[in-house]
Amino acid sequence: MKIVCIGGGPASLYFSMLAKKNNPDWEIEVYEQNPANVTWGFGVVFSDETMEGFCGADEKTYQAIINSFVHWDDIDIFYKGTKTVSRGHGFAGMQRLRLLQILEERAREVGVVVQHDIRVTDNEQFPDADLIIAGDGVASAIRDKYEDEFVADVVFRPNKFVWLGSNKAFDTFTFYFNENEHGLWRAHCYQYMPGNSTFIIETTEDTWRRAGLEAVTEEQTVEYCAKVFEKELGNDVLITNNSLWRTFPRVKNAKYFHKNIVLLGDALHTAHFSIGSGTKLAMEDAVALNDILNNALADGKDLQGALQAFQEEREPVVDSLQRAAQVSMEWFENVERYHGVMEPAQFAFSLLTRSLRITHDNLNLRDADLVDEINEWVADTAEKQSGEPRVNPTPPPIFTPFRLRELLLENRIAVSPMCMYSADDGLIGDWHLVHLGSRAIGGAGLLMTEATAISPQGRITPGCAGLYKDEHIAAWKKVVDFIHANTSTKIGTQLCHAGRKASTKFPLQGGEQVSLGDGDWEIFAPSPIAYTDDTQTPQEMTREDMNQVRDDFVVATERAAACGFDILELHCAHGYLLSSFMSPQTNQREDEFGGSLENRLRFPLTVFSAIRDVWPGEKPMSVRISATDWSEGGFSAEDAVVAAKMFKAAGCDILDVSAGQVVAEQKPVYGRLFQTPFSDKVRLEADIPTMTVGNIQSYADANSIIAGGRADICVIARMHLFDPYWTRHAANDLGYDLDMPDQYKSVQDYTPRWN
Repeated sequence: MKIVCIGGGPASLYFSMLAKKNNPDWEIEVYEQNPANVTWGFGVVFSDETMEGFCGADEKTYQAIINSFVHWDDIDIFYKGTKTVSRGHGFAGMQRLRLLQILEERAREVGVVVQHDIRVTDNEQFPDADLIIAGDGVASAIRDKYEDEFVADVVFRPNKFVWLGSNKAFDTFTFYFNENEHGLWRAHCYQYMPGNSTFIIETTEDTWRRAGLEAVTEEQTVEYCAKVFEKELGNDVLITNNSLWRTFPRVKNAKYFHKNIVLLGDALHTAHFSIGSGTKLAMEDAVALNDILNNALADGKDLQGALQAFQEEREPVVDSLQRAAQVSMEWFENVERYHGVMEPAQFAFSLLTRSLRITHDNLNLRDADLVDEINEWVADTAEKQSGEPRVNPTPPPIFTPFRLRELLLENRIAVSPMCMYSADDGLIGDWHLVHLGSRAIGGAGLLMTEATAISPQGRITPGCAGLYKDEHIAAWKKVVDFIHANTSTKIGTQLCHAGRKASTKFPLQGGEQVSLGDGDWEIFAPSPIAYTDDTQTPQEMTREDMNQVRDDFVVATERAAACGFDILELHCAHGYLLSSFMSPQTNQREDEFGGSLENRLRFPLTVFSAIRDVWPGEKPMSVRISATDWSEGGFSAEDAVVAAKMFKAAGCDILDVSAGQVVAEQKPVYGRLFQTPFSDKVRLEADIPTMTVGNIQSYADANSIIAGGRADICVIARMHLFDPYWTRHAANDLGYDLDMPDQYKSVQDYTPRWN
């Protein structure tokens, strides 16, 4: 086999060496545009875990790399005059040039031909190559030539950064956050060889422009940055190496290969420098491609089959790390959101857990003392916020109290509203009593009912619960009274009108959002736009319709008060009626209720104000919103902040931040805790408490959310369907003494044996 590697970075060199070592008869050539012993940048970073994975690929390379390492375990965070040290992380840095030298030397040793000073921009130069490795970096000419085939997605991020070096020898991974008259500057620093360190400086474009750095030389950049970090540098200096101000390119490709061309390294994917995994991904690409190629060909598969297998193996790994890199990158892009707002302990915790790959529990294994400090801070803050004395020993973050008006929640776990489709003309029965009662006994601080219709026309399905008849009050009051009499859980109801999503079948009768057909009732919405081809086209609401809906919400609220609910939530999310007013994709009205964001919020705010007026003043109200439509041109996270401020001004106490389900053509970005960043943004930028939802499964994740200031309450759905006693099990596993109902006191100190 003849293989040509375009680009002489870590991916190409490592792959070429591994492939040649395993297949001495293969002809492998590497073409690099830079001269020998020349590269951009300073150092690269590997975790201890990453290096373990390289050990089995090639022992000789592994040994040469670790012999060139500078190792550290700690992370130092300098913020607002405070130094926070986190231990036990296990990283190593080395000179990027030395890494390339090791890889090239080893490649040449096994017989790879490496040529420098040759820029390859066209794969057609190698018509006889069986396989072409496009490892030509972030600005890949080969990827750009076939961008449609690779379905390339390159986005330049907003922040500006410059890659500098320093002769200051950092003995930890160090973060600085310095503020001057122009704005806030972040520095990412680590030693890569004795006496030399990487010193990356990052800031917003606005700060960069105010500093006058749009057209400066490297020397002028160094002069300015040295003043910003004068105290930190002391007598040490900053060093340049093609150190130009840049914006970070986030690179993704839906297709990893085209014909006989396969992308590797930065040409295929990038990971922001704040997570330090670009080189790791590149070299892991090389290991995977080599292994798969050898195995596939040995099994008689063709090259296309091997490349397809490579993508199938790598894509989930890459996607997972890129999601982590994305949220890490966004954290640093938005440091101004946290700077000056968070106290040092929470700021440090937020930074350390920013990618969501390090959790509260994981950090506790690394640095128990720091986590103890965080837990103490959370408990102290909760005591001040709630007015409740602290308990001893210090509880985990999720078991701290939280107050909304006169409502006290004993912990930060809520059971999410989940439709049961088990009501008869809105009337709930025994199923709801058992379903909701069991989850209250399960220990959650707050329990929310399913979306509860304010009119028959406002139901999603014929089986949806309601509060549109006086007869409904007694059934709901039975549930509320049971929960109040037997648990410390508080219960709230979520009032809803389904709008254009009304009059659909039960999900088990043919999938979500399918019209009833026979039995359809008339539906309406802000504009006559159907949700899908399988749903009705709604009538455009008249002013009389809007007045009637407002009045229906008011009467339903009065009934909710009669039931004894502790909190009332207005459903303005997921494409239901009020949500449809808020999105420009579903609201195309030309009157005072359409057009601008202020106009689109007018009716939801009108409804909110009307029900706030009749809901008891001592009891809190929440609003659930979709913080994004997940669709270009739709309701955005920035819109969500504006909406949050307006609902807060109208008397909203807490915002329940969800996302999506507004338009059928949405393109959500799923992953662990994928909706939590929206809660984080709204909470801090609108200065309002938030509840967060979205694939929260573990106690570690929930503790991380609360301790990191990403939300005030974690709202959990599916895990509570799977385990009604999720909160009790969390308490047991975390060593927290959560009080049991009298009927269950016999297992207060019981240790189950599962196997």
